[in-house]
Amino acid sequence: MAVDMNMPILIVDDYKTMLRIIRNLLKQLGFDNVDEATDGSAALQKLRQKDFALVISDWNMEPMTGIELLREVRADAKLKSMPFIMVTAESKTENVISAKAAGVSNYIVKPFNAATLKMKLSAVLGQF
Repeated sequence: MAVDMNMPILIVDDYKTMLRIIRNLLKQLGFDNVDEATDGSAALQKLRQKDFALVISDWNMEPMTGIELLREVRADAKLKSMPFIMVTAESKTENVISAKAAGVSNYIVKPFNAATLKMKLSAVLGQF
């Protein structure tokens, strides 16, 4: 099955520069339908208002963290099967384990480039 390059993607990060970086990397890979939120609660609101095909979220945010957002998404019947990629500067084993336990689809450690993002997206969405 071909990957829909126009799928709606929600990126979540409280750091505007990081949102811009991820948006630009997605654009380099051919994804243009990108929306953004600056924390987990804003993201959850958007996810409940519009159909997204993928979430790429930072871990460390206030007031709702990425892991809390992931748990909310997995607990929501309408959202629970949505691919969710966690982005973090932390590569601590316990973080990876708790993200996996919460149902993360994939995990990216900052800093990363377009090739890494493509590899992680391909693992979740299929080759493109």
